[in-house]
Amino acid sequence: MARRLVRPRAHDELKNIPYEIFIGLLSILSIVNIVLWWVFLDNPPIQTVLTMMTALFTVVFLIDFLYRFATAPHRGHYFWREFGWADLLSAIPLTQLNILRVFRLQRIVWLFRRLGARRILRMIVQDRANSALMLLLLAAVLVMQFGSLTVLWAETADPRANITTAADALWYTLVTISTVGYGDLYPVTAAGRIVGTFIILVGVGIFGTFTGYLANFFLAPRRRARPAASDQGDTDGSAGETSPTDPAAADAHAARVEADAAPVETSVVDAAELRRLLARTEASAAELRRLLEESGDGDLGDGDLGDGESASDGEASPR
Repeated sequence: MARRLVRPRAHDELKNIPYEIFIGLLSILSIVNIVLWWVFLDNPPIQTVLTMMTALFTVVFLIDFLYRFATAPHRGHYFWREFGWADLLSAIPLTQLNILRVFRLQRIVWLFRRLGARRILRMIVQDRANSALMLLLLAAVLVMQFGSLTVLWAETADPRANITTAADALWYTLVTISTVGYGDLYPVTAAGRIVGTFIILVGVGIFGTFTGYLANFFLAPRRRARPAASDQGDTDGSAGETSPTDPAAADAHAARVEADAAPVETSVVDAAELRRLLARTEASAAELRRLLEESGDGDLGDGDLGDGESASDGEASPR
């Protein structure tokens, strides 16, 4: 039996929309860090913070590559045709190779061109759980990096400061975000205290929401999957459409919606074809009458099979 060949589709390794946007924004931030690293070339503490955050991004991107490669329907297609090689090289902790993370952005560009911003926003709103988790992780990364950089910049100029190194700034930001507050490190300048207040407020929101997410994930009962509702159109006139979060499923869903919205083409049969069909029907009826007459049932009338009408009142013809 011949083996059926399945042609890989473009970007068939894509995951759900919130995850793809999170990885895309993280790629943009890592590229910005490369620029900042060269801008603050004469400031070793800031360079240390950027280097440590870049190391964290490297681990995330390596896990992302392994996840995509393990779950890709066609691994060779993903690695060679969908820039999987760039994903792997960009996960190597070398500054010269980190620029290859720009290839991850083409997936975001493709998503917005294929689905549109309005459809992507609707998918994000519908997939609230994953969207909230990715938003929390992104907020934690942003506060961790820029909070540390800002506190370090505000505190190093004051001789009373106890936050003077990159390690001190990162430790203070991490402890403040987690709302632990050991008190071993604290800002002494007005700018540093303002930044610390902002970190505290954001940290309470991040960890409060994250705790609720974990509690809901582990303790809430599993909901049974509801049967798929019939498509009622797009947002132009529908209220009950359920859009899949997976890009491959979204393509199939969009094609299904377009097929449903397409006008139905009616087949027009000309009069000559109808006459030919009628002549065949009459010939078949005459042949049936002849066979019945030969078998002994010759009392069938011409109206029994000729015009196709039967007794509507349910009375049988007397023999």
